[in-house]
Amino acid sequence: MGLRPVSETEFDRFFEEFRYTAFRLETLQVYDVGYEKEAFRRFMVDGEVIAPASRKEWTRLLGSGRQFRRVHVVVEPLTDYLRFECVCAYRSNVKAGEDVNILPVDEGKWPQGIPRFDYWLFDSHQLVRMNYTPDGTMLTPELVTDPEQIVQANAIRDRALHLAIPFTEYEKRFDADMRPL
Repeated sequence: MGLRPVSETEFDRFFEEFRYTAFRLETLQVYDVGYEKEAFRRFMVDGEVIAPASRKEWTRLLGSGRQFRRVHVVVEPLTDYLRFECVCAYRSNVKAGEDVNILPVDEGKWPQGIPRFDYWLFDSHQLVRMNYTPDGTMLTPELVTDPEQIVQANAIRDRALHLAIPFTEYEKRFDADMRPL
């Protein structure tokens, strides 16, 4: 199948070494990311909007002059985690230069042609499949070397971008805490 586990160091290198474009497809409604735990807790308990611990490094990458694009397929109504992600991450990501897009769907109506797994696609030819447990805990990412899967990931990217709307348009449907108006 053309898969090989990617170490954390190698995964980080993809972000430093790609030349032109990085695309992220996100499909989970909850991610259990260690560096976000305190920010998420404070958002839920106190309504505080604080950046996760990794914000400074991500902002540095976004300011590198390369294109970062993302589509997140979100099932409505939004989970508490997605509200947190929109308020505490996506708003600042967009301000820092990331092209964040949302593909909203109703429960049970997943968009045709869009898989239910996450990946990063670097410069349209390096594909890293992101693997998660059902609760959103990250497992080892895998480098996909099969050319057919890489071509398919490019087609999925194009379809997802076509179906999605810019985050700045999507958030207009919500209040400051990403609750429906």
